[in-house]
Amino acid sequence: MKFIKGGTFVARGRNLFGSTSSSVGSSNQRYSASSRGGTWFPSADTVLWGLIGANAVVFTLWRIADPSFMIENFTVSLDNLKSGRVHTLITSAFGQINNLHFCSNVIGLFVFGNTIGKLFGPQFLLKLYFAGAICGSVIFLVHHAFMDNPSGKGAYGLGASGAVDAIMLLYIFLFPKSTLYLYLVIPVPAMLVGAFFIAGDLYRMKKADGRITGGAPFGGAVVATVAWLGIMRGWWI
Repeated sequence: MKFIKGGTFVARGRNLFGSTSSSVGSSNQRYSASSRGGTWFPSADTVLWGLIGANAVVFTLWRIADPSFMIENFTVSLDNLKSGRVHTLITSAFGQINNLHFCSNVIGLFVFGNTIGKLFGPQFLLKLYFAGAICGSVIFLVHHAFMDNPSGKGAYGLGASGAVDAIMLLYIFLFPKSTLYLYLVIPVPAMLVGAFFIAGDLYRMKKADGRITGGAPFGGAVVATVAWLGIMRGWWI
């Protein structure tokens, strides 16, 4: 974005829509008994819509609020971290660089978050989102701190891709044979989609693309892997 001077503004994510087929309904029952959440905690639907609403609010703020305030509080960067703005590890995961970036992440959050929330409960969904956000931000920072490309200096990142990828890839790991629709049109087995996403993230990190980074989405993949192992081995459920 033009108002950021002396640095690179980086969209953490990809522009790729996806949706699930209805063929996995019977498979979900295997995990439904593990759902958690006390009566004091909001429902899974409330948490999901709360996350979507928070993304919408921050997306709007980027267009009406003071740019300096937004950069300091809603982007993740080495400068922000050195200045003590640790909260940006999370708040950066609620902003999007443009309309397509916003729609892609929100649709992914709604489609996959709806299923994960119903299977494991609202607290699990919220923790998974935040874990993906934090891990994505950390990998983004490490990537830009140590890569040789000069464009990485002063890079500012934002986007929900790390958080959304944690949710989406956990679904794919749980139901690898289900059908996903890329761009809402092309039917593809979930396991191939997951492999494609992870390979793409690694490629973008190696390429050091100045506009779209694979660091944050790869962080989401790490969180999804840990969560999947935890579920399979019964660590948390």
